[in-house]
Amino acid sequence: MNAHDTSIDLTAYFERIGFGGPARPEPTLDTLRALHLLHPQAIPFENLDVLLGRPVRLDLESIQHKLVASRRGGYCYEHNLLFRSVLTTLGFRVRGFAGRVLWGRDAPDMPARTHMLLLVDVDEGTFLADVGFGGMTLSAPLALQTGLEQITPHGAFRLDDAGGEPTAFILKALVNGAWTNVYRFDLDPQYDADYDMANHFVSTYPQSIFLHNLLAARLAPGKRFGLLNRRFSVHDEHEGSTHRELGDVPALRRVLETELGIRLPDNADLDAALARLP
Repeated sequence: MNAHDTSIDLTAYFERIGFGGPARPEPTLDTLRALHLLHPQAIPFENLDVLLGRPVRLDLESIQHKLVASRRGGYCYEHNLLFRSVLTTLGFRVRGFAGRVLWGRDAPDMPARTHMLLLVDVDEGTFLADVGFGGMTLSAPLALQTGLEQITPHGAFRLDDAGGEPTAFILKALVNGAWTNVYRFDLDPQYDADYDMANHFVSTYPQSIFLHNLLAARLAPGKRFGLLNRRFSVHDEHEGSTHRELGDVPALRRVLETELGIRLPDNADLDAALARLP
């Protein structure tokens, strides 16, 4: 399986994310920032296919059909493979890497590499780009520099030196006044076969969080929307955070379609899967 099998439809992608610039913008830092801000506000994070027992396909044709034409969302491999194809087509130098998720994790052992991220080289240097980390998705690229607080449209982030060999970094987010680990990554190159393997693992492994839980998220100006099973959260930079429990399937469908912006799949099993959520 190869994410380069099909060419990217830039016109359709730009329409999907609401990009109003030139048809083929220059591969500059300003372009990268503009696309990185729009993408996670238009294309949500979601794992409905895994919840429904459907395969998650990583060929570019399938990703474009799902995330662009069908106005669905996806998880990290789908988002960042789509974004990689867009950037590469525009002339950016893009490399794919893998992260070990630390967010929400207390266990001391090292988790597997189950997250995809990108590094993009521009005239100003190398930047971390990642449009597919759910509720803590970046809305701007980050300079690959350690110890520097970097302000994005959706909060402050920092890259720390993780120590050891090879060179590794820990992405941290400033949450409620404390620096919180998001994920760890090093500069070991990843190939499409690596993402195929990791995608198969997270979508089929019995203990995978994606298999029995609903996860969905989207950014909006000044806001983060997040859904974990029936718990819907809104993090507003001015009004703080609110949480509410969605008591029934119609309420879940409304939030998925409206706040999260997902065109729900036409599947008879969807309501049953939503009803089973803890």
